[in-house]
Amino acid sequence: MTSSTLNAANASSTNNQEEFKDLGFGTEVARGTRRRLLNRDGSFNVVLEGLNPLSSLGLYHWLLTISWPRFLAFIAGSYVAINGLFAFAFLLCGPDALQSSSGSFANQPFYRAFFFSVDTFATIGYGNIIPIGVVANTLVTIEALLNIVGVALATGVIFARFSRPSTRIIYSRNAIVAPYRDKTALEFRIANARSSQLIDVQVQAILTKIEHVGGTTIRKFYELELERNRVVFFPLSWTVVHPISPASPLWRLSHRDLVEADAELLVLLIGTDETVSQSVHSRSSYQAEEIVWGAKFANMFMRNEAEGIIGMNLDRIHDIEPVLLM
Repeated sequence: MTSSTLNAANASSTNNQEEFKDLGFGTEVARGTRRRLLNRDGSFNVVLEGLNPLSSLGLYHWLLTISWPRFLAFIAGSYVAINGLFAFAFLLCGPDALQSSSGSFANQPFYRAFFFSVDTFATIGYGNIIPIGVVANTLVTIEALLNIVGVALATGVIFARFSRPSTRIIYSRNAIVAPYRDKTALEFRIANARSSQLIDVQVQAILTKIEHVGGTTIRKFYELELERNRVVFFPLSWTVVHPISPASPLWRLSHRDLVEADAELLVLLIGTDETVSQSVHSRSSYQAEEIVWGAKFANMFMRNEAEGIIGMNLDRIHDIEPVLLM
């Protein structure tokens, strides 16, 4: 094999390795997009077009991932809407389809139909309003069946929401470049905001930035070597440290260099929730403008001279103090 062939093979191998380092964003992103890849809340900053709204709806997944206020509002809204639809259906059956033995809602047919629907849907059955005729009783049968299915589905979703493992990791508002031993280091701070304990927590930090290679602008990804990428227990806070050594992709780079290269620090976390013994995941990122140079994190531990460290103040997780770099 000639030297030119070897060089071509090595270049091809290098290109393939670079492609595998894109974390799954694809070669189009690696060509030089300047959009933020990962939002601070962990969601991906991508736009999907051309999807069928019905096939991409994912109602079950949406119900699992929305907040509890939105979920309860959806359940309440659906309950009112279903009973409203059945109320209109009862009205279409005619004025004599529903009769009241007590004469309630005599001049308010919609309210009579609506509250009868509520009684039927919730299987309350007061008996003060009764359906008359085959059509009205057929609607009652359909509504009763819908109630059985609806309650079963709602119960299953609620159980899945309660049993679904989740985590709430607080990331410091800024990453910093601070003095570290006899050199400098890139650091960010995280803490567990839940009372449940996480064990076997692992963190991966990836630096991505725009580079010009062979006349082409591409986005490259570098996995940063951390001083410590795994902790067995995570009861307090953890300052994740990447020492900036000659082997680091940050070596001899300045804050301005990172801004011009549209750099972004991607943070991926995985751990095990001790309560449910299931894996939990968390993601976040820092853009170049969110990396502060010449700073250190403020002390957030609460101390007692007699008992030593007794805890930490999470309100100070974002606090930084200026410091001179070496």
